[in-house]
Amino acid sequence: MLSNPEVIRQLVVGMISLILSIAVHEFGHAFVADRLGDSLPRYQGRVTLNPLVHADPIGTYMLPIGGFVLSAMSGYGAHIGFGWGKPVQINPAALSRRFRMHVGHMFVALAGPMMNFLFGTLVLLITLGAAHAGLIRNLELANALLMLITLNYTLMFFNLVPVPPLDGAAVIVGFTPRSVSRLMDKLAPYSFMILAALMFTPASKIFLWPAHKMFQFGADVTGLYPALAHSLRGVL
Repeated sequence: MLSNPEVIRQLVVGMISLILSIAVHEFGHAFVADRLGDSLPRYQGRVTLNPLVHADPIGTYMLPIGGFVLSAMSGYGAHIGFGWGKPVQINPAALSRRFRMHVGHMFVALAGPMMNFLFGTLVLLITLGAAHAGLIRNLELANALLMLITLNYTLMFFNLVPVPPLDGAAVIVGFTPRSVSRLMDKLAPYSFMILAALMFTPASKIFLWPAHKMFQFGADVTGLYPALAHSLRGVL
């Protein structure tokens, strides 16, 4: 199975998509923290779009590749699954005094998912423009671009789930009473089990469904599928 060139192509495309998506996510955190006065991300070299800086050996490489290999061997279709990047370290006390500390932290947390939204939408618009120009003449390229868009919308909604250590926990703490912060602290020891249940059970619809709907809405509004069909005419 793993000697199949098509499977290897899926692995390479999937890993490139994941690495780029993780990079823009972590860059978002670092950029906003830096703009709000925290110099730690810049000191650590995180205010950059260089994917290698944001990659985590386990979360970006080992786990996604291992998941791909296992899914390929299972016979049910190979897929990358989820991964994560090296967390951006921040010093909340150094954030701008224009906001309360937990509000500033909320803005930093929200920046990661918003970068995935912007990146996914940018790729959608680039794909649309390329299709209208007749530049997409390869079905594999079209599928790779569609996967990149969907992946970023999925990462956005997944990271907005209000469970520590996901960004959604810091976001919800930023605009809710202090009692919610205490609740997040109580959930933290069980976060691994909660996240495993979210990813590997039907509960995954919590983030997969809105991601699919967002992609479908963007595709419908822009006429992405007709444009791709026109660009690929004669190829299919």
